[in-house]
Amino acid sequence: TQGTILPAPNFNPIMDAQLLGGALQGICCEKDVLIEILTQRCNSQRLMIAEAYRDMYGRDLIIDLKENLSHHFKEVMVGLMYPPASYDAHELWHALKGVDTEEKCLIDILASRSNMEIFQMKEAYLMQYNSDLQQDIDSETSGHFRDTLMNLAQGTRMEGYADPSAAAQDAMILWEACQQKTGEHKNMLQMILCNRSQQQLWMVFQEFQNICGQDIVDAINECYDGYFQELLVAIVLCIRDKPSYFAYRLYNAIHDFGFHNKTVIRILIARSEIDLMNIGQRYKERYGKSLFHDIKHFASGHYESALLAICAGDTEDY
Repeated sequence: TQGTILPAPNFNPIMDAQLLGGALQGICCEKDVLIEILTQRCNSQRLMIAEAYRDMYGRDLIIDLKENLSHHFKEVMVGLMYPPASYDAHELWHALKGVDTEEKCLIDILASRSNMEIFQMKEAYLMQYNSDLQQDIDSETSGHFRDTLMNLAQGTRMEGYADPSAAAQDAMILWEACQQKTGEHKNMLQMILCNRSQQQLWMVFQEFQNICGQDIVDAINECYDGYFQELLVAIVLCIRDKPSYFAYRLYNAIHDFGFHNKTVIRILIARSEIDLMNIGQRYKERYGKSLFHDIKHFASGHYESALLAICAGDTEDY
């Protein structure tokens, strides 16, 4: 996997902090300078810049960004300043505690993170909001959707373990769950998808295809609906190929909703140092146009420039 934002060579946090101070505290905010620095430094470097900024000006860089910027451009610049676990916690808090629960945000984050990422995000959530993530999921969501989110939020997926003899048995349970659809079967379905290792689930999905001649995603789509169905499908897709899942989510966010800014911003920031380059490749393979091209078509101004800088498009994408 490959991100689009890498550590900047010849990095000097003091010089960067000075440039940011000048850009933020002049008569008019120099947004190009903010983009040039904050999208071209990795997260750990941005945190060092924030520290140097505090030492130099006695002010919090995030607060200054919030005060000087507005709308979606502000969300991008501020989002870049959070450590990854804190950013996930921030997004989950707003998804759970906003006016309406943002189920798709909960799905994107909890279906795709590793045990370690989930553990760190829960710690950050508790520290930032003095609230327990699992308790908040419990109170703000319901039904089997809630149960599956709660299971994922435990971060107890087995790692590196695979048992070929158990794969056929698990596949049979999944097939029955798609046929019977009782509460007990739904519980078994989510237990397998949330707790078996990635290697194990690869074998289970293959066995499922062998047993019923149907792909597991098609079977889930036929048998279930609502956010429970979306979450189950997201888990399967993330197990198979995370960059493809996020390419699909970005395409929907850009095209289905007339540009769903929150989703685009969240995915670009969260995946920028992990697999955003791969996501961009899958996007182009699957949809014909590059992610860079589609963002350029839908966004504008400094907001567009910031998103494009994070995407790091090829020259042919212009």
